[in-house]
Amino acid sequence: MHIPDGFLDAKTAIATATFSFAGLATSLRHASRHLPGRKIPLIGLAAAFIFVAQMLNFPVASGTSGHLLGATLAAVLLGPSAAVIVMSTVLIVQALLFADGGILALGANVFNMAIVGPLCGYGVYRLMRVAFRGEYGRLVSVGVASWFSTVAAAIFCAGELAWSGTVAWSAAFPAMAGVHMATGLGEATITMLVIASIARTRPGLLNDKIPQATGRERSTGLVLVSLLIIGLLLLVAPHASQLPDGLEKVASSLGFEHRSTAGPMVSTPLRDYRMPGTESDSTATIIAGLVGAVAVLALSSILARVLVPRDRTFPPQQNPGKV
Repeated sequence: MHIPDGFLDAKTAIATATFSFAGLATSLRHASRHLPGRKIPLIGLAAAFIFVAQMLNFPVASGTSGHLLGATLAAVLLGPSAAVIVMSTVLIVQALLFADGGILALGANVFNMAIVGPLCGYGVYRLMRVAFRGEYGRLVSVGVASWFSTVAAAIFCAGELAWSGTVAWSAAFPAMAGVHMATGLGEATITMLVIASIARTRPGLLNDKIPQATGRERSTGLVLVSLLIIGLLLLVAPHASQLPDGLEKVASSLGFEHRSTAGPMVSTPLRDYRMPGTESDSTATIIAGLVGAVAVLALSSILARVLVPRDRTFPPQQNPGKV
């Protein structure tokens, strides 16, 4: 669903960039005031995991592939404001290092996948939890919310294409919504599996009322997640589906794929998630993925450490006094 340069006109690119900037700034401010200190290390790990998971395209239907969006997963684990930060970091690194999504279309991609996705997904999740209680209810809620967030992001993408005059709304809406309804089923399945695994191994990550984790617990969690990320890269990423994703398939079907332009990052050495100078395709993908995961982990961790106090021993809205 990464929009390349050329699909959107100037007014749409400027408008979505403005909304994205405002949404990210609001999320950063909210996270700096309310994000629990124990969740700060998880921001970088969640961003790295989602970056790698988005490399793993899976076949959907009718010659189309999809990949995990991860917006609802991040929102359920960290809250909506931190999820916006996580998803924005992933999209920025993808655009700058890998030319995955256009630079001029970055505002639209952030708006669709880093703002609409997490906020819609989290809103549906909280509403569902009112009716569905317990562990089973959590999984049902996560699944429905993940599916909804994927479809919602796709519908906004269709609206931007229509507003830009790229394709008529009457064609873009059913095409984008239809293919991403199928992709959303994969999104829901993967998110439910991840949440179920976390609930069994580290249930405290899903509970805001547990005490601060110890340094040893943090280190153990870091090692486990790092091993998972490396394992995904080594075992799955080189064998990801090469079929076009939902937006690429729709562009081809509706005849506007020719509008895609190279954009200013065409010369990036890691374009298409390949490390240059490496003969093996699998090795080139693995190394590029590791570089990207480290970049996302570093950028999101820096943001988290700078913006969110490490030790928060007082309620967020209370003033502890001048120091």
